[in-house]
Amino acid sequence: MDYDRLADLSVTIDEVSIERRERATSSDFTRVTTEFALSGPGSSGDAVVTGRGEDVTYETADHDRLAETGLPDLTGDYTFASVSDRLADLDLFPGGAPDRAVFRNYRRWGIESAALDLALRQAGTDLGSELERSYDPVRFVASTRLGDPPTTDRLESLRERVPNLEFKLDPIPSWDDDLVAAIGDTVGTDAVRILDLKGQYEGTDVDVPADPALYERVLAAFPEAIIEDPALTDETRPLFADPAVRERVSWDAPIHGLEDVDALPWEPDWLNIKPSRFGSLESLCETLAYCAERDIRLYGGGQFELGVGRGHLQLLASLFYPDGPNDIAPRAYNDPAVGDGLPTSPLEAPVDAAGFRWEPSASGSREGH
Repeated sequence: MDYDRLADLSVTIDEVSIERRERATSSDFTRVTTEFALSGPGSSGDAVVTGRGEDVTYETADHDRLAETGLPDLTGDYTFASVSDRLADLDLFPGGAPDRAVFRNYRRWGIESAALDLALRQAGTDLGSELERSYDPVRFVASTRLGDPPTTDRLESLRERVPNLEFKLDPIPSWDDDLVAAIGDTVGTDAVRILDLKGQYEGTDVDVPADPALYERVLAAFPEAIIEDPALTDETRPLFADPAVRERVSWDAPIHGLEDVDALPWEPDWLNIKPSRFGSLESLCETLAYCAERDIRLYGGGQFELGVGRGHLQLLASLFYPDGPNDIAPRAYNDPAVGDGLPTSPLEAPVDAAGFRWEPSASGSREGH
């Protein structure tokens, strides 16, 4: 298993710092994240190197409390496996429990990914070299909402700047026949690669209740699109009885580890991989290996990362699923206004990789740092 290649890496943490980040997004909310920096001696013994990771917990209050309390002491000498074990034992929310249990995984991943970056840099190597995998160009789609009431305005603006851009869209009940037809006329039905029904987010702000009429409408209008996270109810389940439709279904929100994959209503053909949901690198690697054995196709998903977290997603996609419809477009695509000079798909593969980091190119065609 790939994790075995990383578990015994040595990592020495001498200093820990945190930085709160904030940015307006195209989805009409202000995103706040926390970036972690773990520092220690480099491979020469006299230079200091730093590993970075990002906590993508969604509640601003959790980040504010962390800025006040700081983290428990993490300094010391470890193997990567032992620092992971320590993170599993610590309360990483010393200022108070988060509203959602999964946020504990998000924060753990933020710190663990920083520890991986540091361990690799202290060893003078990078993730691809340790796993004996090549870095490949990364295909991506742009995820965007269409507003309320929904229109194709943002799609038109994006396509004017990036003519061949593909999309992940989030259908909502107000998508009527006219809007669906307008989307097809604007970008072409084959350019809509993923339709995220958000039927597995019950109890959250982004939950979209099951709507059999909407499901039937978009399934028919976009026959090649992946259908992400449908809610399976007595009314919607018959729409997925056809094996050809089931083959288009992907799962995202329910997946926090291998047990969740096994618990799905049928063996999946597609999964959206968001490392923060897994919490630990070991759980992520275990699931990636399982999917490879069973030919389950994968693509990466983003969570409005503001710092190095976006680059971590791009790097993992480069190594494991570069040709998927990866929902990890460079951060400029999440800006409220559509700007000029947007990077195009695919993103170039990293050059002179170091640690667990997707370094930007001089031309700006790669992003994530």
